[in-house]
Amino acid sequence: MVDYQIVGAIGSPYSRKLRAVLRYRRIPHVWIHQGTPEAAGLPEPRVALLPRLVVRADDGRLEALVDSTPLIRLLEARVPGRRSVVPSDPALAFLDGLIEDFADEWLTKAMFHYRWTGEADIAKASRILPRWAGSQQSDERLEKAGRQFGARQIGRLGVVGSNPQTAAVIERSFVRLIDVLERHLARHRFVLGARPGAGDFGLYGQLTQLALFDPTPMAIVLERAPRVFAWTDCVDDLSGVEPEAEGWLARDALPETILALLGEIGRGYAPFLLANAAALDRGLASVECEIDGAPWRQAPFPYQGRCLASLRADHRALSASDRVAVDRALAGTGCDALFA
Repeated sequence: MVDYQIVGAIGSPYSRKLRAVLRYRRIPHVWIHQGTPEAAGLPEPRVALLPRLVVRADDGRLEALVDSTPLIRLLEARVPGRRSVVPSDPALAFLDGLIEDFADEWLTKAMFHYRWTGEADIAKASRILPRWAGSQQSDERLEKAGRQFGARQIGRLGVVGSNPQTAAVIERSFVRLIDVLERHLARHRFVLGARPGAGDFGLYGQLTQLALFDPTPMAIVLERAPRVFAWTDCVDDLSGVEPEAEGWLARDALPETILALLGEIGRGYAPFLLANAAALDRGLASVECEIDGAPWRQAPFPYQGRCLASLRADHRALSASDRVAVDRALAGTGCDALFA
């Protein structure tokens, strides 16, 4: 048996993200779709999330681990090598982690919003998602499963932060993001240079749904950002890429498009993180702030409070010179407020 089994779903951005990392890093693994017979009997994680990475513990037992970001770092430690997805420059590694966090925690709001608010998007997701795990079931059973799953996900829109008040903010942020990525990819193969980092895979994961599956955002990407559409397809399997050790951008020569990307993170995600943390600290029932000139309101999200704490811990852990380089890159982007 191979050392790593991924139990995931084609419609799960984080499953696609983790699988793409293992493919790029040439780590032997098997892919098992959630809900199939192959997934039965495998260990369950303590928190029921996708994907779950089934690994062999030190005592020989199989255990299931979740959360793509720490799993990527776990794989870096367990399978070291030149195909790392963490930049060798600590300042760049920090920026890469910030981009990954933005993709995982902010861009996912767009993914969830588009999938479960537009009629065509709801219809496609409700029809296709159940069939990925079991097309041999009867049409009646699959249609019922699709209706139930769709109703459950629509009911969770408020938890993610999508509501009539925030919809326009989410949609504007998504359009600005794909516009800056389109400009960036005209000159650079990946986000931080000629080799992919964890941030690339974070963006890719969400874009597998936004650009390649859900009808409404896919149409936007095809019209405004064809490079982004093509890039997302390519990142699915980068096992043939041969990275150069010096393939990363230089910390003191970041292109305008990276600064624009950091500006987009600072424009939407940073004020949300700060307001969310304040609401959690004060025990409030609602996060209320202004983002992109418009009111934002949603329930507090404890996990994203931990994301901010983790980013701040990583910032504090930088050496003095690395922190200066990071702060110089973040100055004026809005991200600097996270570490003030």
